[in-house]
Amino acid sequence: MQIEVTHLTRYRYQPQVKQAQHVAHLTPLQDAHQQLLSYHLEISPAPDESESRTDVFGNVRSFFSIHRAHDVLSVIARSTVLTNPRTAVLSAIRWEEAQEHFRYRAHAPYDPAVEFTFASTYVPIHADFLHYALASFAPGEALLDCAFDLMARIHKDFAYVPRSTEVNTTALEAMAQRRGVCQDFAHVMIACWRAMGLPARYVSGYLLTHPPEGQERLIGADASHAWVSLFIPSADQQDASAPAAGQWLEFDPTNNRHPAEDYVTLARGRDFSDVSPLRGVILGDGGHQMDVEVTVSPV
Repeated sequence: MQIEVTHLTRYRYQPQVKQAQHVAHLTPLQDAHQQLLSYHLEISPAPDESESRTDVFGNVRSFFSIHRAHDVLSVIARSTVLTNPRTAVLSAIRWEEAQEHFRYRAHAPYDPAVEFTFASTYVPIHADFLHYALASFAPGEALLDCAFDLMARIHKDFAYVPRSTEVNTTALEAMAQRRGVCQDFAHVMIACWRAMGLPARYVSGYLLTHPPEGQERLIGADASHAWVSLFIPSADQQDASAPAAGQWLEFDPTNNRHPAEDYVTLARGRDFSDVSPLRGVILGDGGHQMDVEVTVSPV
């Protein structure tokens, strides 16, 4: 599937900002699931300095700075992505075996997936998540079955309510109120897996939505999206002390489904704080208003 994405972020400042530095995660990833056909980042006013580099998680991170006064900042990312069907993961590994792969062992070889078992900015390790997750992890059950059951329960137990949380709401706060948006659903599911000692990471991107029958697609009416991925170790690995062989499998608890070719991936990290689409530091003493418009459309 070929998908075009236009992501506009506009800040209005009052009074003017004297100078600013920003970092953006707005470049879709290149991987087995998608190919980036074109990408262009438009910034107004034009930055005085800019560069892009790959971060520790493999995401493209763009930096730019503006050294003069401005009252409006406009950032438009235009992308065309070719997505591919996701390969099915067939694994009979039990969740206890997967958990055992990531237990701490002195002098064990470094395993990159272990980094995603620890607490992060918005995803603490807490007994509430362990208590909630355990209902999906019956003894001896296959890890995949447990993961699907947890996704279905979060989808059922949590209400999707726009503007019910803030961008800095933690997983623990979302768990307590049982409502939120896709970011909160993702954080809660990650927290549950990590409470079980399993590596889980946050995925940001877009989901191709379809307008109601008989209505035209509205420009700017879409939104960025978030989902999660869980590391599934290979069932036939004999040495539990070696780095786990396996692969990451994605889940979308907001929609209770697997991400497929109608998803576009921007970035992956420990939680939202690693992959925020746009953030920065400004020199000024006023407030700001932010508007975001996203259009995701098939070519």
